[in-house]
Amino acid sequence: MDTAVMWLLLFGAVALALLVAALTRTEFTVRRISIIGVMAGLSFVAYEFFRIPFAGGSSFHLGNTFTALTAMLLDGVSGGLAGAIGLALADVLAGDPGYAFTTFILKFIIGLVCGAAAHRLLHTRSGKADGGPGYLLRVTGAAFSGLFVNVFTDPLLGYFRDRYIFGQTVEVASVLVKVTGGVTLVNSLVSTVCAVVLYLALEPALQRAHLLPKEHRI
Repeated sequence: MDTAVMWLLLFGAVALALLVAALTRTEFTVRRISIIGVMAGLSFVAYEFFRIPFAGGSSFHLGNTFTALTAMLLDGVSGGLAGAIGLALADVLAGDPGYAFTTFILKFIIGLVCGAAAHRLLHTRSGKADGGPGYLLRVTGAAFSGLFVNVFTDPLLGYFRDRYIFGQTVEVASVLVKVTGGVTLVNSLVSTVCAVVLYLALEPALQRAHLLPKEHRI
């Protein structure tokens, strides 16, 4: 596929994310934008400098950690944008707009799912008063929710990218799907542990500093 078309797909993904933000009425205050920017930068660093490349463009990395973490601290849209911006930027700087397109969508989905699980289903903020194993399970479930979904969406969207953007054969794309699935599962498990540890450490401090919003959306 032509490079110009790849860039158009990426811009379309960004426009779709902004539409979702508008539909969910996400308020981008200076504080929220600042946190998203910091988390996007951390996502970029975690991917760019702490990763192990693998076959077919896959790699072991911790970039998804900050997508889940931001979604649990703020909301799903903010978390999705943090991961999508940071990790798509890594692909863009590597000269891979085709990868950046799918990366942006995949990370945004992680953020939306983690945000919905944390603030709509498991209510991690209100459950903090319970303490103990129950609270830890809620936080872990919220972090793992989006990362677990990514175990399936990453290979699926990756197959689409390899077949119709990069023009690979069915046989090659099918093999890469299996490799990507395994690598993504490992990434998800490790990123879940890291996100939970960071959340438990940062959430109380950010709450005391009044840096977290009082209400959460998806």
